[in-house]
Order: sequence, then C-alpha cells, then structure tokens
Amino acid sequence: MTALVVSIFLWVLVLCLLIFRRRHADRSITYAAITIAFSMTLNIDPVYESADRLLGGTNLADLLSNIALIFGIFFLGRGVTKASNHRSAAVRVALGPVPLSIALALVVVAFALIDRAETSTTFMLDFGAQPAAAIYSIVQYLYCGMVVAGMGLASHRQARESQGLLQGATVALTVGAAFGVLLCVTVLSMDLAHVAGALALLSSLGVVYELLYILTFGFFCYGLASQSVILWLRRMHRERRTRSFLRKLTPIWEEATRVRPGVDLNRPSSDGPDADETRLHRQVVEIRDAMIDPRIDFPLHETARQLIDAAEAHLLTPFTVGAQPSTTTSSAMGGAASRTEA
Repeated sequence: MTALVVSIFLWVLVLCLLIFRRRHADRSITYAAITIAFSMTLNIDPVYESADRLLGGTNLADLLSNIALIFGIFFLGRGVTKASNHRSAAVRVALGPVPLSIALALVVVAFALIDRAETSTTFMLDFGAQPAAAIYSIVQYLYCGMVVAGMGLASHRQARESQGLLQGATVALTVGAAFGVLLCVTVLSMDLAHVAGALALLSSLGVVYELLYILTFGFFCYGLASQSVILWLRRMHRERRTRSFLRKLTPIWEEATRVRPGVDLNRPSSDGPDADETRLHRQVVEIRDAMIDPRIDFPLHETARQLIDAAEAHLLTPFTVGAQPSTTTSSAMGGAASRTEA
C-alpha cells in the first residue's frame, strides 16, 4: 500500500514537471522524478511479480528497482543543488560520479551473493538476515542518505533567500530531506537489527519506516511540484508584463527609428523562448540611444520617460531567486556604446 501511495505522489509530480516546467529549461529533475517513479512502481506487488517473472524469477526486479532509485536520487540531488546555486565542496563530492560508481558496484556484488531463491515481494524481510543482503541494503541507504543530506543543505540555504510561496516550496524540500535522512538511518538500523536477530526491534522500526517513507516522498513531491507551478505562474506574469511594455513602447521606438535612421537595422529575431524580452530590451536601448544622440532632436514627455524607466527596471529585475542581472543586460541600458553587446 505504501509503495502505491508513493508511486501516485511521484507520477503526479512527473505530470506537474512535464506540464509546468519551461520548454527549454533543464530537465534533469524531471528525468530524475521519472526514474524514481519507475523504481517505486516496481515495488507495487503485482507489478513486481510480473516484472520479476520476465526477468527469470530470481528477484532481479528488486535489483533493477534499487539501481533506478540510486540513479534517480543521484540526478535529483544534482538537479536540486544546481537550481539552488549552493554547492559546497562536500556536496560536489557527494554528488560526484565516484561515490555513485562505488555504490552501484557494491550493490551489484552484494546482490549476487544473496541466496534469494524465488520471487519475493518482501525481499528484505525474507532475506535480510543474510549479511550479503544487509550490505546490499546498507550501501544503498548510506549513499542515498549522503545525497539527500547534501540536497537538504542546498535547499535550506535557498529557502533563506526565497520569499513568499516559493520559500514554502523550498522549506518543504528541506523538510523532505530531513525526513529522508531519518528514513535512511531507520533502514540502516533495521538492517543491523535483522542480522542480529532482534526481531521485536525490527518490527517496531518497520512502523517508523512506513511513516517516514510517506513523509519523505510526500514533502519532496509537494516541494518540487509546487515550485514548478509557482515558477510557471511567475513566468506567465512576467511575460504578460513584458508584452504590455512592448505594446506601450513600440510607438515610441518607431518614432526613434524614424528620427534616427539605421537603428532598426539591428532589430533582433523574434524567434526563441525570450523573444519578447529581447525585443523589449533592444527597444529600451535604442530609445535611450536616440534620446542621448546630439545629432537629432528626440524630446519625450515625462510619462514616456517614466514608462521607459519602468520597462528598464522590469528587465533588470531577475526572474529567479538570487539571480543577478547579466552584464550584457545591465551595460546595454547605459547607451549607444552597448548596442553591439545586446
């Protein structure tokens, strides 16, 4: 039942990411979500039994599921920390290819040493008393715990810089990471308890495990899904403002091209995801150039000047939290000398 609930969470997240993430944006988090959703779906009993029969009935489906989970966590960690712009040296090491390769190699070797008999939908309960099975699980969750801890640290730092609803989304990611670390510690404790024969402790930890499992993926999915929706809404609002400024500035810009011939020869292409913002940027720059050109008379009333100032402020306002205006954009607002940079 837990695997089914978590799978639903993850596939809803995948849909949100596919629908609301920008078409040309980095898709690493989306691919990670799909990989983890695939892993969790394989843990649903009927799906697991069918998949394992296709793979020979020796629980290779469990290995496939866990390898997919490791890869998914790896790419999710890299995607989240990349988006947050907070990657310390320790986090970069944790999310590097070397720990991933070591974890995958140890998992495959340990799995090969498990006496796993026929298909089992309760793999670790049936075989977890074997030292090889304990190592198989411990390696997975040590690696996942390390990556999730790094992801949580990056999310925590980003949350301190975020505002409003976006801050709530990053806080949810941080809380999900905290629960994820606790989940990994719980699983490690269960593995050791199973090998030691402490079955009562194993049973008690199993209840905690189920709760942490749902909380971890619930907060992660909420944080990532709400973040994509919030950024989509902000992007739509920004694009509407950009188009509004274009409608209002175009007549002024056309007058600038009339009194200063040749300006419109540098008009940019209208293709690309940021075409409207590029057009607005060039219009503001070229109007400013016409205003300061001593060879022509191009007076503007105060309302038009205020409109140009507002458009310039809009362009210089970073869309993403913590981002800085680009050097090109900032310098291009300065005048004619910057036109070749835009």
